[in-house]
Amino acid sequence: MTSIDHALRGCARGLLAFTLSMLAAGPLLAREAASEPVDVLVCDVTLIDVVDGKRHAHRDIALSDGRIVAITGTAAKPDRKARRIVDGRGKYAIPGLWDMHVHFGGGEKLIEENRALLPLYVAHGITAVRDAAGDLSPSVFQWRDAIAAGREAGPTIFTSGPKIEGKDSIWPGDIEIDSEAGLDQALDRLAAERVDFIKITDNTLSPALFLKALEKVKARGMISSAHIPMAVPVAQASDAGLGSIEHIAYAYKAGAPGEAGLSRRFGAGELDSRGVWDQVDATFDEKSARVAYRRLARNGTAVTPTLNGSLVTAYLDQNDHASDDYLKYIGPGLQATYAWRVERASKDDAAAIARRHRRFETQAAILPLLQEAGVTILAGTDAGFLNSFNYPGIALHEELALFVRYGLTPLQALQSATINGARFLHKDATHGSLVEGKAADVVLLDADPTKDIGAIRRIDTVILRGEVHDREALDGMLEDVRKRVAAMPAEG
Repeated sequence: MTSIDHALRGCARGLLAFTLSMLAAGPLLAREAASEPVDVLVCDVTLIDVVDGKRHAHRDIALSDGRIVAITGTAAKPDRKARRIVDGRGKYAIPGLWDMHVHFGGGEKLIEENRALLPLYVAHGITAVRDAAGDLSPSVFQWRDAIAAGREAGPTIFTSGPKIEGKDSIWPGDIEIDSEAGLDQALDRLAAERVDFIKITDNTLSPALFLKALEKVKARGMISSAHIPMAVPVAQASDAGLGSIEHIAYAYKAGAPGEAGLSRRFGAGELDSRGVWDQVDATFDEKSARVAYRRLARNGTAVTPTLNGSLVTAYLDQNDHASDDYLKYIGPGLQATYAWRVERASKDDAAAIARRHRRFETQAAILPLLQEAGVTILAGTDAGFLNSFNYPGIALHEELALFVRYGLTPLQALQSATINGARFLHKDATHGSLVEGKAADVVLLDADPTKDIGAIRRIDTVILRGEVHDREALDGMLEDVRKRVAAMPAEG
């Protein structure tokens, strides 16, 4: 008997249990179960339950119409057919990964370069992304709807649309407001565009309008995500209803025992931002941090650390990334947007470089404190335009490796990129774990990610909305992106 024959028999045995379950539902369903083949059957795989970390060996996963229709143990004899069989022996099944902080942007000239990033996510096992604002929102809305309708290939896109900012912000593409009436109009517009959450940032938005925005977003039953103004204590933002803190530095600031006072002094002009951060570095202590983080957890405020982008910038003195092989997948226009941070870092003297290193290390070290306090940690990369050498796709693998390096378990890291994101966006009834009835977004790995998070790099197959992409197909996606990038004109 060939290995393929063995796989087919193993799959068919698992389908017997599926058919028996249909018998309990009635003769009609039983007949349909016996006669109608499922779209895809993954057979004899070890299923990872990302909620409790348990491994369930010898499972068959039946997929149809973009949903998981049955998960059964391998049974005793053949029964049902499938249109496509996927041999899961020796593989580990996890839900598709979610990158909870990405960006599409760089101007209209870069629309196609941004669009070419979509396959990079799928090729790295990422079946959903949370777009945290840029200056290409009209295109992102189009991609979101086209992907949902099956007209475009790519991960499911959850988006904030344009973010809310103050007047004369440095960020292109945002909605600038300077009054409560303007805030209401902005929220009306975003609701009409069916955004999945509201992104608020702190460049020129007044602290009063920032807090009012959080309150109004919460009152509308929407989800907020933010950069917190320096003049606003983190606890106050959380109390006002902040859904997620983007970037770990804000959570680190909350661990200074006098953080509220530092915020007030900044607002009064007594301290600049450098002075605030120096004081935070000098006074941060674990006891205060634990109290602050328990408050975040009680309020349901999540944290998206985005460590990978910070690591790259902090250590540009040690690695300029000029020889990164992954650059072959990044268009020349997007690569040009990396210069902003690179040039800024190049002006740092030895003391500033040492400070960059120290701040990254001390901030990353709070991850276990957040986890122990019960704060929901969301895996997001900040990948896209502007954020130098923080590459869409592979950056999520690097982010999760950093989570483990700085104190999370592999399971906790895996949860941050699966069930946590689904829960945060209120999509856990349909996504985030491998359960009957949920989306047919499945990644098959060659090793167990709950033992070694590096296993998420060893992707055998990605099933996205029920469509199977084996290793050859995934490599083909990467090669297609490489060719598209190679054909793009050099940045002028």
